[in-house]
Amino acid sequence: MIELRQATKRFDDKSALDCADLTIGEGTAFGLLGPNGAGKSTILRLLSGIYEADGGAVLIDGQPVFDAPQVKQRVFFINDETVQFGSFTLKGLKDYYKGFYPKFSDEVFDKLAEMVALPMNKRMDTFSKGMKRQAVVITGLASGTDYLLLDEAFDGLDPTMRIIVRRMLVDAMLDRKLTTVISSHNLNEINEVCDSVALIHQGKVVFSRDLDSVKGNVHKIQAAFASDPGEGAFKDERILHYSRNGSVHYIIVKGTEEEIQGMFAHLSPTLFDIIPMTLEEIFIYEMEGLGYDSSGLRQTAGAAGIVDAGAFDKGARA
Repeated sequence: MIELRQATKRFDDKSALDCADLTIGEGTAFGLLGPNGAGKSTILRLLSGIYEADGGAVLIDGQPVFDAPQVKQRVFFINDETVQFGSFTLKGLKDYYKGFYPKFSDEVFDKLAEMVALPMNKRMDTFSKGMKRQAVVITGLASGTDYLLLDEAFDGLDPTMRIIVRRMLVDAMLDRKLTTVISSHNLNEINEVCDSVALIHQGKVVFSRDLDSVKGNVHKIQAAFASDPGEGAFKDERILHYSRNGSVHYIIVKGTEEEIQGMFAHLSPTLFDIIPMTLEEIFIYEMEGLGYDSSGLRQTAGAAGIVDAGAFDKGARA
């Protein structure tokens, strides 16, 4: 189990992580989602023992991570930067990490290297960014650790390589209950691999949940009514967002489909459509419902072409 208990990390006068509480169970594929600068990388560096927390506790199976070699041997961290490996060949990279990880498997390494067809004896500074990322991922999987931490795991990979790397991660998680923690600003990537996710925003853990419960607990409603119910009918605390375009009402509401239908049944709707929401939209409206400024996540999702933040307000059926 991974635990952050009121974990805090500061750099000069900037708080990168602010009293964060987070629990990640054994064998979990866990995603850290948030815009750039939210604190995701800081969490991974605390978990790998690169940083020491300024306050609180960072624990793996109840043991502090920082300055604890016996704990670090159970953790492999894949940084978002790979420039430090430029002078290595793939064989040299394998030999280097074998000195730190007693459970390192040559068999697993060679099998994965063959799968991605990387040259063993060329310097990695001749590799593309995606090839370097593949090289470090297969090294991490071969190290035999209980915990694998990946910062922007799929950055620089073309679509085919994303599928291959994703398959390698899933196979390792199924074969040996590998606990995987993946940071990303792209929820599509998290959704493809992870079963649980935490939303990080301005150094705080906004929430941490099972992805299936997230998907099933927030819905987008498009409704019309025989008589105007007035805005007062939409002041329920479960309603995260409300807008109107003519006679059509657009509502973001928490609850199961059955619960939501029951909420509005007494208003006798003439139109009542439950429209699928992207996970990005769910998280944006959840943040706003909790009083957070979600502009950073909106900008990230919009830049990626994932969600048009104003589309629903305009009555678009996304």
